[in-house]
Amino acid sequence: MKDQKIGTKCVQAGYTPGNGEPRQVPIIQSTTFKYDTSEDMGKLFDLEASGYFYTRLQNPTNDHVAAKIAALEGGTAAMLTSSGQAANFFALFNICEAGSHIVASSSIYGGTFNLISVTMAKMGIEATFISPDCTEEELNAAFKDNTRAVFGESIANPALTVLDIEKFAKAAHAHGVPLIVDNTFPTPVNCRPIEWGADIVTHSTTKYMDGHGTAVGGAIVDSGRFDWMAHADKFPGLTTPDESYHGIVYAQKFGKEGAFITKATSQLMRDLGCIQSPQNAFYLNLGLESLHVRMPKHVENGLAVAEFLEKHPKVVAVHYPGLKSDPYYERAQKYMPNGGCGVVSFEIAGGRPAAESFMKKLRLAAIETHVADARTCCLNPATSTHRQMNEEQLAAAGVPAGLIRISCGLEDKEDLIADLAQALG
Repeated sequence: MKDQKIGTKCVQAGYTPGNGEPRQVPIIQSTTFKYDTSEDMGKLFDLEASGYFYTRLQNPTNDHVAAKIAALEGGTAAMLTSSGQAANFFALFNICEAGSHIVASSSIYGGTFNLISVTMAKMGIEATFISPDCTEEELNAAFKDNTRAVFGESIANPALTVLDIEKFAKAAHAHGVPLIVDNTFPTPVNCRPIEWGADIVTHSTTKYMDGHGTAVGGAIVDSGRFDWMAHADKFPGLTTPDESYHGIVYAQKFGKEGAFITKATSQLMRDLGCIQSPQNAFYLNLGLESLHVRMPKHVENGLAVAEFLEKHPKVVAVHYPGLKSDPYYERAQKYMPNGGCGVVSFEIAGGRPAAESFMKKLRLAAIETHVADARTCCLNPATSTHRQMNEEQLAAAGVPAGLIRISCGLEDKEDLIADLAQALG
């Protein structure tokens, strides 16, 4: 059954127990693994054999869950990380180094914007941020000789802009670099960027994949399609000998399908250690098993709330790509025809003071620095997740100071609307 549906993969992929083995993914809560001889362990350190020797690099529980996420996205290899931020950092740093350049959408999560524009800049990696609505000419003009990656979010947090994945992939490939897409909001249930040309997909598994606010985590999925050797001069870390691993050339030994994740695991995870705990991976898998059931309900609630807000006299703007009036509606229909997510952004007349007053009156929706949960939560990004941005940067990211982001959970939509109605007064 190679062509299983997404729901079957959510439940079954990644782990197949043998006769008499645990039906649920086992939690291998061990830091280390025992071998009979030094020669056996040496083969692991030389990447000549598969197996486990220290959980900082790999763990069986994590690998089962990563394999499920790879199956959901249609990739060839995947790895779990300690957070979504770690996933994005590893995905970029795996192919970038001091002197490299990144082209990124300006409409991305504030923490990721800060990661690229501030922290990675301190490491000698520069970036050009460009509107997700740029023309092909503007996009191509952003590339430089030292560009090594293009980055964007399928649905931006919290601006809810929709990335034109095909356009960005076409430009990236024309310049010989991969497109990395953070697919956290729609999840592979509603959007699979690899099918539209993306090469690497990342996730904050903390969000819908977990779905219950239980465990922080991240994931990286490799499509297995980008030909690193065809652009060998741009990616020496993958195409020239790694002396820290006895001169292994990842792209030659592991091919297009496995080179990227193998290097990220054996080199970056080895040195930086941003591992997801096996316990968190176990919780994540429980969330994944119901992902295909939960996402349609999140979308249903998100659309109902967006339609209510759009008609309310105190609301001056609503951003939700499922609305026919939204500028990203047609693009969303192309890339995620079954809906995107349950997150809605909107602006109240009166700006920041009105937004603050509204949030104080909420009773059902909780004020949290969180999103994509079974429980409805709400925040004002300019004073929380995006507070490191100045007014100009906020405007460029589509996050005005009075913007409110509400993440519609799995409650009855009538109750969510009633809470919003009383808070708006």
